[in-house]
Amino acid sequence: MSTFILGRPFPRPSLSLFVALQVLDLLTTMIGLQMGAAEGSVFIGRLIQTSPMSGLLIAKIVAVILVALAVKFRRPRIIVVLNYWSALVVAWNLVMIVLTGFGVTL
Repeated sequence: MSTFILGRPFPRPSLSLFVALQVLDLLTTMIGLQMGAAEGSVFIGRLIQTSPMSGLLIAKIVAVILVALAVKFRRPRIIVVLNYWSALVVAWNLVMIVLTGFGVTL
């Protein structure tokens, strides 16, 4: 099993980065929702219909279960991919917060 992708070493999985990104996602999503931004994910949108915090916590529990399974089955690349995905989600949330602050709706 190669640890190189396109001539570069594959990044090491980071559980602390995963936790930090999940907290940032939770915070930025809550801020965006309070500012009037809409949830982009249909799945999360359904979860937060009754209670935004409960729905987001359920989504975070699913993410933690995925990481636990990745650790159990020794699939560190899944953690790396989830970290990249979470970073993109946090960046998207920040863009939506800024746009909502300026009154732009998508």
